[in-house]
Amino acid sequence: MTEKDLEASIGAQSSEFLRVAGLRLEEAGGSRVRGWIGLGEGHHTPWGVVHGGVYAAAVESAASIGASSAVEERGQFAVGVNNNTDFLRPMSEGRVEVVAEPIMQGKSQQLWQVIITRSEDGKEVARGQVRLQNVPLPG
Repeated sequence: MTEKDLEASIGAQSSEFLRVAGLRLEEAGGSRVRGWIGLGEGHHTPWGVVHGGVYAAAVESAASIGASSAVEERGQFAVGVNNNTDFLRPMSEGRVEVVAEPIMQGKSQQLWQVIITRSEDGKEVARGQVRLQNVPLPG
């Protein structure tokens, strides 16, 4: 999938927030979302490590994009109603991989798991689980 095809496939699900946060998507669909973030000083706490909110935002974003893709043909999108993200290892810089996959996809709700790993060695940095509500598209 080319970058242009990917951008077209996620359409309105993309946002300035994702670009500023640094989440770059390589795959986006109703059964899997995959991307990466290049972490650096712009993601730091005052103590020089990546802020946990970066990981929580990546978890919520990846799950929301996947869940919304899964119900788009039904005229719906998915909104997060619970995000539980665990921060497993501190990082100060480097690339991390973000992979989101559904645990359960129902008529009214979905549950997605997102795992964030260091690119250099594959060790988990954070993992999260997001429960989402399927709601009608606006308009």
